[in-house]
Amino acid sequence: MTGALFTIYLFIVATLLASAGMTLWERNTRPERRGTLETCAVGYLVLAAGCVVATARSYMPGISGAALSNLVILSGYMLVLDGVAAVGGRRHRALSLGLLVVMAAVWALAGPRWPETVWLYASGVPIVIVCALTAWEAWRAAPLQHLRSRKVLVAVLAFHGLVYALRVTVLPLAALRYGPALVAASSTITMYAGVLYSVVLPMAMLAVVREEADAGLVRLAQTDHLTNLGNRRWFFAQGGTALALVPGVAALLAFDIDHFKSINDRFGHATGDEVIASFARILRETVGANALLARIGGEEFVALLPGCDAAGARRIGDAVIAEFADSAVLSRSGVAVSATVSAGLAERFGPPGALVSGESAVAALLAEADAALYRAKAKGRNRIEPALAVPGVAAA
Repeated sequence: MTGALFTIYLFIVATLLASAGMTLWERNTRPERRGTLETCAVGYLVLAAGCVVATARSYMPGISGAALSNLVILSGYMLVLDGVAAVGGRRHRALSLGLLVVMAAVWALAGPRWPETVWLYASGVPIVIVCALTAWEAWRAAPLQHLRSRKVLVAVLAFHGLVYALRVTVLPLAALRYGPALVAASSTITMYAGVLYSVVLPMAMLAVVREEADAGLVRLAQTDHLTNLGNRRWFFAQGGTALALVPGVAALLAFDIDHFKSINDRFGHATGDEVIASFARILRETVGANALLARIGGEEFVALLPGCDAAGARRIGDAVIAEFADSAVLSRSGVAVSATVSAGLAERFGPPGALVSGESAVAALLAEADAALYRAKAKGRNRIEPALAVPGVAAA
């Protein structure tokens, strides 16, 4: 091994050891990803151990050094695969074990006769497979779909796999034409790709975990803890964006659970919370996926329906009211507690170019729906009333 390659190996080992240390430290602050971080950290340590063995392979008898270093390095890649796959709730341990067994068999059967061919070419095939699988797992993991750092992680994995894929497929043919000099150059290129992997991949993995945690804190700040619906701040921000993106007709339904204070006073706040959670579940199931739903007060809820006119919103509101009236929750004493809800309906209508968008439009719609809601309360509750400005929808 040349001095340059030896230096690169040492650099890779040092960066992998540092990455393992930082990753293990990070697990203390990211308990939700503790398993992933621990698996990746062990993977970095195993990769470092494989590189150490690789530097000393020429001092070991026969092909034992080359085979051992290749199998250890391959195990490190597989541990990283397992750690990344765990983010999406998946594992590839059976596949990893199978690849290790196959590679060990290749070394045992072909290694003694063609050691250089196995070292330069065959040993890279499982690495290509594992890198491709790791990139795919990072790309499709549902918790990472909206994270920008995921793209860096996927790019590093894909590039590393591509380097090995070229080494496995193109290098054998090119070496026949250009000779040993090209093989030596390819080894140097592969080592530099290893440097990139050892430096950037752990940093990208840490960035993904941190960005995921930060996104979770943002969601927590924008989500009502009892119902998992958006809160008031989230509703105005997202509602303003939705009205800007859908400049045409839109409707807003405001709901308020009837006589909620008496439910709390009679059955206790725990039962009141169950009633609120039950209504939120019914609202989510009845309104549909295109609506923006939020709990904006104690027993107050809103549903913004971009692209839905007043008649459609009225049907949805009636369905929610009927479904909730037919439901009940059990109090701690075993009593079935039922409740009703009143609703107000407001609609944004008119030529798209003349319509106001943004949070001010949401506030105006909510004010109109609230006024209609108060009329529904005054008329006996358990009903829906349209805003006075809504055309073509008669009051009940």
